Amino acid sequence: MKTSYHFFIALRYFKSKKKNSGISINTFISIGGVMLGVMTLITVLSVMSGFHADLREKILGVNAHIVMLSLDGKIGDYNEASEKIRKLEGVEGSSPFIYGQVILRFRDRAHGVVIRGIDPDSGKETIGILNKLVAGKVQDLKRSRVKESKFDNSQYVPGIILGRELMKTLGVFAGDIIDMVSPVGEIGPLGMMPKMKKYRIVGYFDAGMYEYDSSLGFISIEDAQQFFNYGEKVSGIEVRISDLSKTKDIALQIQYELGSPYYARDWMEMNKNLFSALKLEKIAMFIILALIILVASFNIISNLIMTVMEKSREIAIMKAMGATNRGIMTIFMLHGLTIGLIGTVLGMTAGFLLCQLLKRYQFISLPGDVYYLSYLPVQFNTMDFILVPAAAILISFLATLYPSWQAAKLDPVEPLRYE
Repeated sequence: MKTSYHFFIALRYFKSKKKNSGISINTFISIGGVMLGVMTLITVLSVMSGFHADLREKILGVNAHIVMLSLDGKIGDYNEASEKIRKLEGVEGSSPFIYGQVILRFRDRAHGVVIRGIDPDSGKETIGILNKLVAGKVQDLKRSRVKESKFDNSQYVPGIILGRELMKTLGVFAGDIIDMVSPVGEIGPLGMMPKMKKYRIVGYFDAGMYEYDSSLGFISIEDAQQFFNYGEKVSGIEVRISDLSKTKDIALQIQYELGSPYYARDWMEMNKNLFSALKLEKIAMFIILALIILVASFNIISNLIMTVMEKSREIAIMKAMGATNRGIMTIFMLHGLTIGLIGTVLGMTAGFLLCQLLKRYQFISLPGDVYYLSYLPVQFNTMDFILVPAAAILISFLATLYPSWQAAKLDPVEPLRYE
């Protein structure tokens, strides 16, 4: 007998006798179970990849790819260091910055925020959100030094850019003048006196993340140096690169180029806990949802066992004609594996179409006050489309082993005794 008969007979077993048509129905149920599991797994993993990518985009919209800091706490020769960084291969831009914590006050409202002093000219190269302001321009941080009062010729008010949620908290609008209070002030006759300065709101941003929108503000680096008593120094230098996959390598290169006391931290290191949790959650979801395919594999096992019982006479005849135990086992393994393959292909197709619908029409909405997104994000990951079908086919193959072995060890004498 030729080896090509295995697949031919395996396909014929999809069609059952009329009196036992329930077996063919079980076959469709088995295919449907695998299809449902694969479709669910593809959809969930694509949505989680979308969450991961969207979160990364929002974080990198507010933060730089690499931050260069000093063990001394402040950097004095930041212009020279910034020029050295710009010359490195793969670096798109660098800009000095200053971090400080203050209290913003407007009338009877106050809120603690993080203020970042930036260079309005080079800051747009490293901070993506500054190129997508809802209102105002970054250059207004320098051009907004208007007189606080027409009766006061000595008082000028610098500009500040706030997050949308922070403006709601303070109850302010663009153009309003607010007070910035630093808890670390100068020592006077009555002890430590907090430092206070007025700023005019020249614009606002919407990063899409409540943590940033409610607690972050931007001022010019000159004003930050003056307000926080930095003199001619800065907190560090932000760096933006062209290829995110080379972040760690370029960070090490920057650290090597500048030497001690400088050190570099990349965005993955600064958000390590968050992205590690997302990765662990995705792996857990893969394992949990793979159980759906595992349940579907029991349908394959029961279907094959019923097929072996129905086809016992045919198995005996094939053995009488010279079929080996290995050949019989191959037939039923191919039969079960075909069920898994068909279910996997249908599940991949259905999952892909469902993800496309979610991506295009966004018909599943999320509460904006709970999540930082109003819809389910979707991103296709090549590795997901490799691992999911591989896992489904592997489980389907393992499910065929026991029924196929049972069919192979069938004694041909018993089914043919009363023929």
